[in-house]
Amino acid sequence: MKDCVFCKIVNNKIDNFCIHEDDVIKVFLVINPISKGHLLVIPKKHFEDIFEAPEEVLNKIMQICKEMSSLCKKKLGATGVNILNASGKDAQQSIFHLHFHVVPRYKNDSLDLWFHGKPKENKKDINEMYKKLIS
Repeated sequence: MKDCVFCKIVNNKIDNFCIHEDDVIKVFLVINPISKGHLLVIPKKHFEDIFEAPEEVLNKIMQICKEMSSLCKKKLGATGVNILNASGKDAQQSIFHLHFHVVPRYKNDSLDLWFHGKPKENKKDINEMYKKLIS
């Protein structure tokens, strides 16, 4: 896709801090990171979101996310990691090229990336969702 910023990065038309590249995946440092070592893991081929990507690409992405998480632990002293993806406009996806954030975490880093859900749904509503999902 000629206007996709990540496709431009894959094709080295935009400068980037590439950490890993193979025939399927590219990993680079985020230029506006939320933590030291914040990485993006993207497929080189353009897929808009998780719904479009084939399983073999998703499997490779997860493999590389794990490798990058271990790299951040070993080289940067990260004590944890968040791996995040947003697929679809309503999930707050802002760049429509599949990507996963690897966010290294450090003791007392004060980041709060976790869910703060709504008050508990009643059991009837949960049961309804359950029935829809398993039918």
